[in-house]
Amino acid sequence: MVALTLTTTVVVAVAAGCNSETTESSTFAASSAPGLPSTAEADGGVSRVALSPRLDHVHGLHIDADGTILAGTHSGVWAVNSDGNATKVGSSDDDLMGFSGASGTDTLVTSGHPGPSSEAPNPLGLRRSNDGGRTWMDQSLGGEVDFHALATDGAYVIGFDGTTGLRVSVDGGLSWSPGAALAAASLTIGPGGVWALTTAGVQRSIDDGSSFEVVGGAPDLMLLAGTREALWGIDGDGNAWRSHDGDTWEKRSFVGSAEALTADGFATAYAATGENLHVLS
Repeated sequence: MVALTLTTTVVVAVAAGCNSETTESSTFAASSAPGLPSTAEADGGVSRVALSPRLDHVHGLHIDADGTILAGTHSGVWAVNSDGNATKVGSSDDDLMGFSGASGTDTLVTSGHPGPSSEAPNPLGLRRSNDGGRTWMDQSLGGEVDFHALATDGAYVIGFDGTTGLRVSVDGGLSWSPGAALAAASLTIGPGGVWALTTAGVQRSIDDGSSFEVVGGAPDLMLLAGTREALWGIDGDGNAWRSHDGDTWEKRSFVGSAEALTADGFATAYAATGENLHVLS
């Protein structure tokens, strides 16, 4: 199997249209980021800081090579520091409906719709950045596919195309082959394979996304994120969960509403809404 390492995010409505943003809710996280200030509100294993300025809906989260939390939003990429200060990254104002990255690197993949200043085709297809979202390259499927769920380790990319099922690339998104006929609200590369959040629950693939099986005993999650070491999730009641292997889950603290989730190993995860950044432990 391809060496899979990833942090990814979730779109709650499996086949939701791009205007169904009210179906998504999330919490923001990143463990390699600088420590939160002592003034952060805390509830057990959750710390929270307010984002300034408020972000225009968070579609996805990623932790880059420097430990910075990157948020893919309705209006491009934003970097968030430990005080909650958000800074625009690059000049793109595209609506990044799908947003993911290779864990601990500056390699990002995205999809969605062109912003007001863009002349890109609609939908965007698969776009790639090797510098943490400062600049973007058109990889493939422009004007054809809007991936709402994406996962990557750099060379390997898997995405839900919103219609027929999953598509898989082994060359960074330049060319594609069909994966499982599965509608995925979220995709992540986690312990032992590729993981998907579906209407049937959490599912796992051990063949690079060609087939999936439901994992019994997993909580009823609305958000899912992972690395090779662990999986994190948030359920419909707003509770955080984590797992070493996807088979046995540990319930953590209450988070509440969340729009996106990313993980930094077993010890830490991050979640966000447009208003708050949450650190989970």
